[in-house]
Amino acid sequence: MSYRRVVITGMGAVTPLGNDVPTTWSQLIAGQSGIGNITAFDASAYDCRFAGEVKNFEPAKYFNTPKDARRTDRYVQLAMAASKEAVAQAKLKDVDLDFDRVGVMIGSGIGGLGSLSEQHQILLAKGPGRVSPFMIPMMISNMASGIISMEFGYRGPNFAVVTACATANQCIGEAWRIIRTGDADAIVAGGSEAAVVPLGIGGFAAMKALSTRNDEPTRASRPFDKDRDGFVMGEGAGVVVLEELEHAVRRGAHIFAELTGYGITADAYHMTSPSPEGAGGARAVISALKHAQLNPEQIDYINAHGTSTGQGDICETQGIKSVFGQYAKKVMVSSTKSMTGHLLGAAGSVELIACIKAIETGVVPPTINLDNPDPECDLDYVPNKAREVKVTRALNNSFGFGGHNASVIVEKFV
Repeated sequence: MSYRRVVITGMGAVTPLGNDVPTTWSQLIAGQSGIGNITAFDASAYDCRFAGEVKNFEPAKYFNTPKDARRTDRYVQLAMAASKEAVAQAKLKDVDLDFDRVGVMIGSGIGGLGSLSEQHQILLAKGPGRVSPFMIPMMISNMASGIISMEFGYRGPNFAVVTACATANQCIGEAWRIIRTGDADAIVAGGSEAAVVPLGIGGFAAMKALSTRNDEPTRASRPFDKDRDGFVMGEGAGVVVLEELEHAVRRGAHIFAELTGYGITADAYHMTSPSPEGAGGARAVISALKHAQLNPEQIDYINAHGTSTGQGDICETQGIKSVFGQYAKKVMVSSTKSMTGHLLGAAGSVELIACIKAIETGVVPPTINLDNPDPECDLDYVPNKAREVKVTRALNNSFGFGGHNASVIVEKFV
């Protein structure tokens, strides 16, 4: 079978570092942290009182009316903002398209947790008659894909992958697969998350998964550092426009990179812990390399899952070593979660954008707060300062609770 080439023609992001791609990228390469004390609610009674919040975000700017914005959960609002940036950059709205062949695939690991929590409180306090008729559509994880397809009139393939922190990478990978085999010409794909709400913070804190470095929020996310004590929650959205190469060329679209590899696996091991020695993640990387027809030595940069958890960072390091062998010590690896926090279902797409920008600009973002490296994490994590270096091919890793692993490879378009 002859497969079609798939390129990226648009990018959009809303993150704790900025409400668009240029701002987010400039902060990433400056090594700035977007983590701070939680302002969305009173977190004084919580073990973890900080997170990566999106700042100065005005949802109504991205909807036709303020009422339309109010009828969506924050995760949909963030996804809409990122999608509008990506679609505008790709000029996917301003051309004569076959809208039956343009799709949307934007997932969320948790969905509308804020709306669910709010309406549950109303149910308990005021009874079932006061529950909003919009509660269900605000809560469900497919609604970002649905609402965004309505906004732009895209009638092609439309669904939402839900694989925890692997969600965005898997949405993008499945979009690649659909375009590659000829079932669509373009797909708006990515992930969105807005779980910095009392129930979200409380739930992850109860698992002892979150950092409790409350006196130093900006230094709390410290992947691969010996003093790491858990991940930092973040919120945001990342969206890319994937497009079949000839389709993009015909309409004169600017091509930022080519997506060439995608791999997905399951650990089949534990609800929340990675498989020993990162075996599941390693198999996803091997699959992505096979699809891209690349040897490990051809990868210049890895944007690691790198969550700042004790076992997770060690297992990912072991997995990279098992795939890359002696070259593992030479390939650049960094975790941008050190600056954004962990965006859960949106992490993969925001981090893929970082890979694309590294290829475009020749700058690799750092892993900040890497002051005391863990002896078991002994790779080149681009510590604390961005690095100017040519990047031709980049690998993006995302691993989720439930044992879900998704790896994506992007390359400089030639």
